[in-house]
This record gives sequence, C-alpha cells and structure tokens, in this order.
Amino acid sequence: MHIDIDDLVNKDLKHIWHPCSQMMDYEELKPIIIERGEGVNLYSYDNKKYIDVVSSWWCNLLGHCNKRISNALKKQLDTLEHVIFANFSHIKAIELCEELCKVLPSGLEKFCFTDNGSSAIEAAMKMSFQYHYQTGNPQKTRFMALSDAYHGETIGALSVGGVDLYSEIYKPVLLDVIRIQGPDCYRCPYGLNCKNCNAQCIEFAKDSFEKWGDKTSAIVIEPLVQAAAGMKIYSPKYLSALRKLCDEYNVHLIADEIATGYGRTGKMFACDYAGISPDIMCLSKGLTGGYMPMALAVTTKKIYDAFYAPYLEGKAFMHSHTYSGNPLACAAACEVLKILREENIIEHAQKKALYFNSEIVKRFFEHKNVGDVRSIGLINAIELVSDKKTKTPFDSKYRVGYQIYKKALEKGVILRPLGDVIYFNPPLIIEKDDMDYVINVAYDCMCGVLN
Repeated sequence: MHIDIDDLVNKDLKHIWHPCSQMMDYEELKPIIIERGEGVNLYSYDNKKYIDVVSSWWCNLLGHCNKRISNALKKQLDTLEHVIFANFSHIKAIELCEELCKVLPSGLEKFCFTDNGSSAIEAAMKMSFQYHYQTGNPQKTRFMALSDAYHGETIGALSVGGVDLYSEIYKPVLLDVIRIQGPDCYRCPYGLNCKNCNAQCIEFAKDSFEKWGDKTSAIVIEPLVQAAAGMKIYSPKYLSALRKLCDEYNVHLIADEIATGYGRTGKMFACDYAGISPDIMCLSKGLTGGYMPMALAVTTKKIYDAFYAPYLEGKAFMHSHTYSGNPLACAAACEVLKILREENIIEHAQKKALYFNSEIVKRFFEHKNVGDVRSIGLINAIELVSDKKTKTPFDSKYRVGYQIYKKALEKGVILRPLGDVIYFNPPLIIEKDDMDYVINVAYDCMCGVLN
C-alpha cells in the first residue's frame, strides 16, 4: 500500500498537539512519521533510520519490538486485557509484586498501581499526607523538594518540580512547596568535586528541616540524577544524609526512581548506591520496557498499616485509576524483570558504560564550549557553555541545543537535548558500533553549530 507521507504530516499538524513542543517549530521541522522500530533503531516511512539514543523519553529499556516482551503481551492479550482492580486481581499483578520485592530496597513491599509517573508521584504525596494525618500529626501538610527538580506535569507533581520551563506560568495554582537548594556539582558553591566531597551542600537541607521539619509530610527527590535539569548528577553521600534527616524529623523520603530506576544508573535503583531505602518509591518508564503506560508507588508495611482499619473509621486510601494493575502492562513488566535477570542486562550495561563514558570524555572534553562531561551508568551528559572558564551558559535565544538536535536528525540520531545539555540515555542493549556512531554525529553536529 502506498503511503503519502506529506498527507500524513498535514493530517498530523491539523489535529495533533504534540507534547513539550512549541508547535510553531513544526512549520520548519515537520513531524517524522515512524513506521516501525527494532532494537535501538526507529524507521520512518521514507526509509530513514534513526538511532533512539534517548530511549523515547527514557522508557525504552530493552530495545524497540523486543521479541520476548512482544510475545508476553500477545499471550496475555488472548487471556485477559483488563479487569477492575478493586476487589479483583490477576496472576500477572501478583507475580510482578512478588518479583519486585526481590530487588527493591529493604522494606518496600506494598504496591499502589497507577498508570503514569506523574500519577505515581501524586499517589505518594497523598499517601504521605494521609499517613501523618492518621497517626497524630495533622500539622504535617507541607512538602519539600530540591531546586531544579522534575517530577511530572500534574498539579501536585508539578508543584514539587523546580524547573521553571515547565512550572513558571502555573505557579499561581501550585502548592506552596518548601524549596531546598539542591546539589549542583558542576557549579558547586563549595568548589568541590562530587566524587570526593562529603555532600557539604546537605547544609541547605538541614536549614530547611530545622525550620519546617515539624510541618513537613515528605520530601520528594530524584535520587542521584536530576534528569530534566540536564542530567545533573550528585553524590550518594547526599542521599544518605537526607535519609538521616528524614528519620530525625519524621519526614517521609519519596524517591522518584521513574527515570533512574531499572539499571539506568548502572544499578537496579539509584538508591542502591547509597544503600538506603526510601519510605515510598515511584517507578514507571523502564518498568514495562517502554511498552505500556504503568507506574507504581511502592511503600512500607508501616505506612500501609496506618490505613488498615474498619471501613467506617474512614482511613482507607481512596485513590484509584481506571487502568490500575492493567494485565497487559503487568505482563510486559514481568517479562522485563525476567530479561534483566536471565540475560544479565545490567551487568553487561555496566561494562558498556565504561567504554561509552571514556570515549565521550576523550571526544568532547577539550572542546572550548564543553563545560562539563558527566556520567552514571549509560547516562552521559555534555553541558555546553559560552565561556568555559566562567561556566557562563549560552543566551537561550540562540537555542544551541535545538540547532544541534536538528542537525543530528539529518544524520539519523535522536538527541533531543535538555536546553544546551546534550545527553545520551540509550536502551541498555546498545552496542559499541552504535555508541561510536552517535558520539561522532553528536560531536560533528556540535562543532557545526558552534564553529
């Protein structure tokens, strides 16, 4: 069947409002209509190949059209597509929870199913507030979060976010959140290096806990990597110190592992680097390998028990989503865990990361406009600046990152920078040849724009 690509593009632009986009940009850079995916590659209808080095917004964990996940979904589709999750259950949901208990940090054993990352954050925040209300601390109504945080787009999740690009215009309707100056290892106020510091920047958090700890229900954090802020990476010592503060002030630690979980940082969860267990952990993205929308807010028996009471006491957690515990998503998630375990995916990714990281540093670090090269696991970020000595950013009007993105698309690489931070966050199955190619393309496109 003949496909009229121009016709598809015109229909797309007539009807679709694409996410996180200024639609006027699409007048110049038309939407690319994808026909199929295989491994780390996507293929458009005009037979062009694109390496998906950003994992389609960080969710594609094991490659597009992974045969094992696809087969698990096909098998589930013939058995049960969906069932109301109140008073009903199914094998795949039970299996998923059992298997996750084997790899989650200690104590996380109660699973609240939602259908996307933002809603998992919302559930965690509500859960924390209601816990304190029902355990004699109704004054704990505030939330803390770090500067430059990102936790999603719904009102509660956006409130604890701290990236103005997403939240500035909505501030009149957002929650009044206690904002803590977070770690900024590239522009460290102490002039230290995150690899050998003692997380001196925890002092900002200590000050906030002293002032507001008695009124605070929870602090929401992205462990080790503030992704939307430009893949800002900080020390596990900060996480450890924050866990101690939360214990001291009876404040819940909500770990947003939506982007950092499932091997992205080189360990199953970023919290594993610090050896800490949060009170609530939120999971999505890699949870289903990028196949189906699903998220989890996983918590402790201690929190769960505060809701366990006769119905008329009104202590139940009255939070629900139509597609909670969807069997198709659960089937995909179960297969992802099996693949990670049986094929030693994370262990292999750790070895790949050593090569990827070193090659990126060798290629980019000496460039006059590369201010910082940072990495953890297969995540790598290159921060571009107008002045390397002063670490001065480019004027945003030049949209340097966006210009590099456009050039890279012409050469078949999907970069989609975060401002002027070029980053790589590929599927864990990426191989050396593709690493070499995306490094070369990114470098050439950067030089083409900056020189």
